[in-house]
Amino acid sequence: MRRSLVISVLMILAAGLSAQPKLNFASTRYDYGSIKEEAGKQEAVFNFTNTGDSVLVITRVQSSCGCTASDYTKSPVPPGGKGFVTAVFDPRGYNSRFAKSITVYSNAKPAVTVLIIEGQVVPREKTTEELYTFAVGPVRFESNHLAFTTTKKSEKKIRVMPVINTSKEPATIEFEGLPAHLSLKVSPATIKPGEKGLIEGTYDAKLNSSAWGNVNDLVRLKVNGKPLPNIYLYVSANLVEDFSGLTSQQLASAPVFKLDSNTVSFGTIKQNTSADIEFLFTNKGKSDLVIRHVKSGCGCTALMPTENVIKPGARGSIKAKFNSGGYKGQIYKNIFVYTNDPKNSEVMLMIKGEVLVEAGADK
Repeated sequence: MRRSLVISVLMILAAGLSAQPKLNFASTRYDYGSIKEEAGKQEAVFNFTNTGDSVLVITRVQSSCGCTASDYTKSPVPPGGKGFVTAVFDPRGYNSRFAKSITVYSNAKPAVTVLIIEGQVVPREKTTEELYTFAVGPVRFESNHLAFTTTKKSEKKIRVMPVINTSKEPATIEFEGLPAHLSLKVSPATIKPGEKGLIEGTYDAKLNSSAWGNVNDLVRLKVNGKPLPNIYLYVSANLVEDFSGLTSQQLASAPVFKLDSNTVSFGTIKQNTSADIEFLFTNKGKSDLVIRHVKSGCGCTALMPTENVIKPGARGSIKAKFNSGGYKGQIYKNIFVYTNDPKNSEVMLMIKGEVLVEAGADK
């Protein structure tokens, strides 16, 4: 009798120890279908049941970027009880298919359940001001920046930019002070009220022979014959050497620009003083190395080497001067070197050091 009672108690305890909650969602995916960007925040509700045989507790809910888990059942859910997890998706800024996840943590097994919301966002129609951001008198340009991006020195490159006449009168656009390497024309020459047009820019890099790397021009604008003060079109290009015509044999015998170090420290100096820096290099290639151009950033002056043609195996140097002025603390400045080395046509050098402030100078 006593033995059977002990066995019964052990069975009850074992049953209690094996009891587990079970988080069972009606569905772990919610498809919004097609929603408009301007529709505002969209809610998805995931309902679940505790199909286990002990109390279920959701300990945490975490959502991925672009989605918010706004609410969930926080009280313990008994066996057979029901609960929910709510997710909110904001379609603003989306213009394509999306899929986001919500991770639910609980005392069930498995302890982690992943929910998915998905759908397709139909982008809203943008306003004229959003499409044409740069106001130029009665007309609007798509941007104030016409970028030719990477342009080979042997290349003539064309870029276009949309414009629109938002006024009630015809408009003509003119460009003043254009450099020789840049031409700009508007089509149609006279833009009718409400009509769209195109600015076509042509960048002839061969006519900008002395420039290398990132260069820019500011172009003054006139509309209907009237100059517009302090309104400019910013034109940029990254001018690089054209190595596309080199044969494999020419590439094998090309010059090689090999620096001793691309970082040089000027140590510690005081304000309103200067420091001289020198970068040493060797032509490790099989033909003449040509230093095309040297360009430095603000606060630093870099000089073209005295010898800009370096024979194979020969050494050379690039000298620079840093003016500390009102700088203080750790300083980092860049110098860009452009060469005829196909693998190192643009090399960044770095100058670093510390500028000390004398006692009382900050007062």
